[in-house]
Amino acid sequence: MAAVHGHSPDEAPFSFRRAVDGLRTARARTEVRIEEVPAPRRLASYAFALEATVLADGEELADGRLVLLHEPDGHDAWHGEFRLVTLTRAELEPEMAGDPLLPEVSWSWLTGALAARGAAYHEPSGTVSRASSHYFGGLSERRDDTQIEIRASWTPYDRPGLGGPDTAAHLVAWCDLLCACAGLPPTDGPDPSGRPVSGVVPLPKRRT
Repeated sequence: MAAVHGHSPDEAPFSFRRAVDGLRTARARTEVRIEEVPAPRRLASYAFALEATVLADGEELADGRLVLLHEPDGHDAWHGEFRLVTLTRAELEPEMAGDPLLPEVSWSWLTGALAARGAAYHEPSGTVSRASSHYFGGLSERRDDTQIEIRASWTPYDRPGLGGPDTAAHLVAWCDLLCACAGLPPTDGPDPSGRPVSGVVPLPKRRT
């Protein structure tokens, strides 16, 4: 576990260690590859970070980072002790990139995924950015491309009886967001508790 501000893993509060265990044991879609990475050192007293990549047919379709932050005494801006922060990126197909409702739809992928997985939260904030690249001169043979970038954060509610947030549900919801950005079809796979859940409906699909 990445330690911040001089704290060792053994010194981390039990609620934080349990939240990290939830992230480590969550079951994501098979297209999503997840690995632990060094956590940022200045955002909170305790932090844990993951990176994920969506792969299909050997092609990388989307990637992102999810960071769990914890302040044992709470944080005024978060209105809670925990905060989840994400950066998600994907290249878009032309028909998706030109959709005028793309920012609103993309934000709904996040909120819809959290709701579908039963990952209760409050105080959400974020941005959706769309950037297009057009190539000229020696690069003119490259196909124009458009990328979407979603930056978001939210405060997870404690799950009754758990003594902290259900971080496994939040991670699976985040993986659903990645897959929606990648254009993969939704899944009716189980949530972290094994219950079937309908996935998030994406814009026109890139993969079937």
